[in-house]
Amino acid sequence: MRFDLVDLKLFIHTVESGSITAGAERSHLALASASARLRGMEDMLGVPLLLRRRLGVTPTEAGHSLTHHARAMLLQAEKMRADLGAYAAGLKGQLRLQCNTAAISEYLPPVLAAFLAERPHVNVELEERTSIDIVHALLEGVADIGIVADSVACGGLQTFPFRRDTLVVIAGAGHALSTSAEASCGVTLAEIAGYEFIGLSGTSALQQHVALQAATLGKRLRYRLRMPGFDGVCAMAAGGAGIAIVSASAAQRLAPSLRLHQFALREDWAQRQLLIAVRNIDNLPRHARELVDALAPQDAAN
Repeated sequence: MRFDLVDLKLFIHTVESGSITAGAERSHLALASASARLRGMEDMLGVPLLLRRRLGVTPTEAGHSLTHHARAMLLQAEKMRADLGAYAAGLKGQLRLQCNTAAISEYLPPVLAAFLAERPHVNVELEERTSIDIVHALLEGVADIGIVADSVACGGLQTFPFRRDTLVVIAGAGHALSTSAEASCGVTLAEIAGYEFIGLSGTSALQQHVALQAATLGKRLRYRLRMPGFDGVCAMAAGGAGIAIVSASAAQRLAPSLRLHQFALREDWAQRQLLIAVRNIDNLPRHARELVDALAPQDAAN
């Protein structure tokens, strides 16, 4: 049985995209060549690996098994390339990092900037996902490193402290919430659910987290506008367009330039410990282990 790395990458890309055409494009192969390679893999094994349907492809049971082994083999190959990168000019390491909204917006930029500046041979593929999705991605080998909230189960993963992240409610100076004496002691989601909100885009991990908490109360929050980042959300809230739930770090960062009022969110889910999560740190490439070390908080940041 002989599968080269091109075959394995093509198969992974095809399974992840659900399309042979998209898998070929991601692998930089002509469609005819990609199809021939996939058929050749099936002929070599003597079993079908993909179920071909009009709207795309899905892996068979054998295909699922190959996906698992292929990811492990590609990860090992990446580890080898990274470990030899210091001795082979031109080789680059690639890291797949998945994080939630607060980590990407508030905590990662300075750490990643310093890390990448010191390692010109390393690239990072950064993706925002919910904590539950990140756990699944790590277990399936789709991501190398994840940053998740401690509210999700991380069985099968190794975790390390990253940062504390608290969610708060913000409103402009002229908003009714800002003039409420009761709100000064903090609010619950049930108490503010009747207000109009400014939110993050629908794909935001934090937005999905808040929507889930509202759903458990049997409520659906009313959004006037969705913005792509905390800066825009805070600016709109400061201007009186609505209230918002954001990371306390973002609110504190923007408070000096915006007339924002902050209110504690009296919910257990608003107090989060963010964790660095990996499948097995000893099996990561050297540059991935170095990033985990860089992400770990210094004593002053705990």
